[in-house]
Amino acid sequence: MKVFLTHTEEAFSRYYGERALAALREHAEVVRNRTGRVLEGAALAEAAAGCQAIIAHRATPGRAETFAAAPDLVAFLRCAVDISTIDVAAASAQGVLVTRATPGFTDAVAELALGLMLDLARGISDAVEAARAGRAAMPRLGRQLSGATLGLIGYGRIAQRLARSAQALGMRVLAYDPHVSDFGEGVTGLPLHGVLAEADFAVCLAIASPETAGMMNAHTFGILRKGTFFLNLARGELVDEAALEAALDSGHLAGAALDVGSAPDQVPPARLARRPDVIAVPHIGGLTREATEHQAMDTVRQVAALAAGRMPEGAVNAEAAHRLERLRRG
Repeated sequence: MKVFLTHTEEAFSRYYGERALAALREHAEVVRNRTGRVLEGAALAEAAAGCQAIIAHRATPGRAETFAAAPDLVAFLRCAVDISTIDVAAASAQGVLVTRATPGFTDAVAELALGLMLDLARGISDAVEAARAGRAAMPRLGRQLSGATLGLIGYGRIAQRLARSAQALGMRVLAYDPHVSDFGEGVTGLPLHGVLAEADFAVCLAIASPETAGMMNAHTFGILRKGTFFLNLARGELVDEAALEAALDSGHLAGAALDVGSAPDQVPPARLARRPDVIAVPHIGGLTREATEHQAMDTVRQVAALAAGRMPEGAVNAEAAHRLERLRRG
């Protein structure tokens, strides 16, 4: 097999790595993206000409133009869980297999959430910023996590991991998730308004769907008690950012921490990131070597399966992927 790896040099070092590349080369000839830019559409198809598989970094979309202009392509492998920027219907129409990686970032995102909660509670970033700017860092009265209430909006893997860490620190944990009936020991499941009304720290970890888009809006921010901290480590589209700004401007929220937002690649927008009452990080929740290598190695295993003529794990549209027969015949 011949595989095109879309990661730019900058993205490669953070999101793929030499160990995964060496493992990939055991199963396929690898063509690297040396253009220095994110490729898409017909340009991606041209760069991947002659390749049977494309391994796509999360910033690389899978557009209909790519699938239509890539006659040799058999599989489009997303090196991430999110496939929202892949036109699966267009891939299926061309008989191209789409796959996704498994979530290896649970611990990484949960740990970041905990760190951001501590930062909001104790003003760590404010003190560091003042000292680095040559100003005297003024001591401020902080909040203690022990005894405080954590409100989890969504209760998937990351929220469950964060809940265990919060409980170990002595926090009371409430959670809302309409898809969960058993929240486990020590976690109280409540309707959304109940979680929001009692939270000292409200952390958005809900799945992104048409139903959850804009779920944190003027109404739901209004349910939060005055002085609550809000964190979003899910997806930017879950939050009405104008409503968040208004809640901060009014002093209703004590502060916010954001790993995601409406800027490109889910980064928090500059207008929120530069606020003194916001801690913004550039979508780094899953950016640890352990987490990124987990997903890179998923693509290695998928390529190994394809090279052996097998359906790989993580297939999204297996029933439509008729081009796989080319590999099986080979």
